[in-house]
Amino acid sequence: MGTQLAGVTDAQLREGLIACLHVRRWADDVVAAGPYGSVDALVEAARDAATPLSAAEVDEAMAQHPRIGERPTGTGQAASFSRAEQASSASGDEELAARLAAGNAAYEARFGRVFLIRAAGRSREEILGELERRLGLDPEEEIGIVGRELRDIALLRIPQVFTYLDAVAMDHSAGLDDADAAR
Repeated sequence: MGTQLAGVTDAQLREGLIACLHVRRWADDVVAAGPYGSVDALVEAARDAATPLSAAEVDEAMAQHPRIGERPTGTGQAASFSRAEQASSASGDEELAARLAAGNAAYEARFGRVFLIRAAGRSREEILGELERRLGLDPEEEIGIVGRELRDIALLRIPQVFTYLDAVAMDHSAGLDDADAAR
C-alpha cells in the first residue's frame, strides 16, 4: 500500500515493526493499513492490530524476549530495546536478584515461557511483585496478560523507531545528507 511517514518504505516499516514486536501477521496488517500521516496514527493502527494477539502470536513474539533480570544478548534493534528497558529497572540488590531469578524459574516451570512484563518505568520490586501475583493465575488469563504486555512494549518502541526514520526520510527528501548536516 504505498509509503508511510514522509518516505519510510513498506520494507522499512515492516522491519521496524518486527523490531518492536516480532509477530509477522501484526506487522503485515499494520503495513497494509497504511499510509500513515504521523507516528501517532501508526501507533493507533499498531494498537488495533495487536488487540488481541493469539496464543500462537504470543509464542512467536516471546521467542525474541530475554528473561527479566538477565542481560539481553544479540546485536539487533530488539536486543537494544530490551537492554535499555531492563536497565531502567536495574538494582544492585543481590537478594532481590535471587528472588527474581527464582520467580523466573517458577514462572517458566508453570507456564512454559519466560516471564514478560513492560519493564520500562518499573522498579525491580514492582516487577517481582507482579511476577509473584501472576504465578497464581490460570494459563488462559496469563496468556492474555502477556499479549497485552507485548502490545504495550511495542507501542512504547514504535515512536523511538519511526520518529527517527521519519526525520531521516524528511532530510533525505529535502536534499539534506550527512555532508550538509556537518556544515
